[in-house]
Amino acid sequence: MRAITLTASGVAATAVAPTNLNVSPFNIGLGIVVTGTVTYTVQHTFDDVYSPTFNPATATWFPHASLVGQTASADGNYAFPVRGIRVNITAGTGSIVATVAQAGI
Repeated sequence: MRAITLTASGVAATAVAPTNLNVSPFNIGLGIVVTGTVTYTVQHTFDDVYSPTFNPATATWFPHASLVGQTASADGNYAFPVRGIRVNITAGTGSIVATVAQAGI
């Protein structure tokens, strides 16, 4: 999978980065670069992001184990399969740029 870049500014969520469930091992690395002042949480969903009825606003989102309430640039990973990843800015007026890279094809 090619690396995906997600961006957001102000209080907002990024677009959703879909993942490839068919890669083994699943292994995703991600890095978030903060500009200005923000508080953000990396989130994932098990909802089918490829479904024509998928709506990020009504999807069920779970927080990343360690990237919750972050205010500085940080990195992390997913070693277990998830269907989609996003970054949700909950406070601030700055911005983030997140890079999501999955091992494999």
